[in-house]
Amino acid sequence: MDDQKPTTHFGFRDVPVEQKQQLVGQVFSSVASKYDLMNDLMSFGVHRIWKRYFTSTSGVCEGDSVLDLAGGTGDIAALMLPRVGPRGNVVVGDINGAMLGVGRDRLLDRGLHGNLQFAQLNAEALPFPDKSFDCVTIAFGLRNVTDKQKALGEMHRVLKIGGRVLVLEFSEVRAEFLKPLYDFHSFKILPRLGKLFANDADSYQYLAESIRKHPNQAVLKGMLEQAGFARVDVRNLSAGIVAIHRGYRV
Repeated sequence: MDDQKPTTHFGFRDVPVEQKQQLVGQVFSSVASKYDLMNDLMSFGVHRIWKRYFTSTSGVCEGDSVLDLAGGTGDIAALMLPRVGPRGNVVVGDINGAMLGVGRDRLLDRGLHGNLQFAQLNAEALPFPDKSFDCVTIAFGLRNVTDKQKALGEMHRVLKIGGRVLVLEFSEVRAEFLKPLYDFHSFKILPRLGKLFANDADSYQYLAESIRKHPNQAVLKGMLEQAGFARVDVRNLSAGIVAIHRGYRV
């Protein structure tokens, strides 16, 4: 009888499923104050353009209710607030208290409040009733979730009929000539920059590895469909370095 505990990936390592959440939490507690720097190092600063495009094509309208998961430092929420207007609202959710604190402080310092709420939560068990939101977004966070399929099911559950999920995530590079350059940057340059600027090479090594372990465009599309989403489409940005997945609850 095989009594071996089930495992999952933490970067390129296999770890017991129950340990991944804690290990990921340690990574993001470590990098919380340097999160924007981390994204700049990983994307050459282009993540800011990706996020603007992500929100500008979201279809979010005035009066909508938006849940932004893995809300991090509040970048997506800040871009969504003008779209939902005073009659709408944005809930920023993150499992990591340090990340949520950074985002809350940053947004409040900018005078963004009122129709903005914060919630420390696990994407695999969302503390909201069925059919609560018009849109659920998650940007650069899904790859860190232990049970991605369960989280996608929860996103489907809390969406209103006709609501949509939007996933912005690093994905599989499509241009062959870019792959060796991308790998060199990810595994040779990024950890060294993490050590230099954040004194934390290991966390940046994990983040690079987590991108490679994340489901590619086609696999994630299938997972969204399995979770019940309809009309799922994929839009590659920057030759597939990142991709936007969109699906609807019908």
